[in-house]
Formats: sequence, C-alpha cells, structure tokens
Amino acid sequence: MVDTAVLRGLLAQNGFSQAEMAKNLGMTPKTFYTKMKKKVFDSDEIDIMIKKLNIKDPISVFFANSVT
Repeated sequence: MVDTAVLRGLLAQNGFSQAEMAKNLGMTPKTFYTKMKKKVFDSDEIDIMIKKLNIKDPISVFFANSVT
C-alpha cells in the first residue's frame, strides 16, 4: 500500500504537481488521483516515480505496512 502522504511530500519536494507526475507516467490527472486514492500503482509507474523523485527508500513509500 502506498503511503500517499509521503509521496505527496516527495512530489512537492521535487517540484512536481500530481498533474505533472501523471503526465510523466502517461496517464490523465484523474487516473493519477484515483490511484492515489486507492493507494496502488503498477510496478512500471513506481519505477518511473523512484527515478523522477530520487527516492532512496522506495519500500517505505510504495510498500508501507501502515499509512499516515
């Protein structure tokens, strides 16, 4: 389960809006928002976000046991 609070922070920290990240992932902002709400992304989307956001510990973001 994705820790969306942490992911939102990483987006802001790296100067991305959710809509901009959606474009980088090849999806509409609505699809991105839906995936954030469901707290689930595909592995290829996770890979892109890890690279774009320079995430050092992806397990804590994308495979969190409990979310904030």
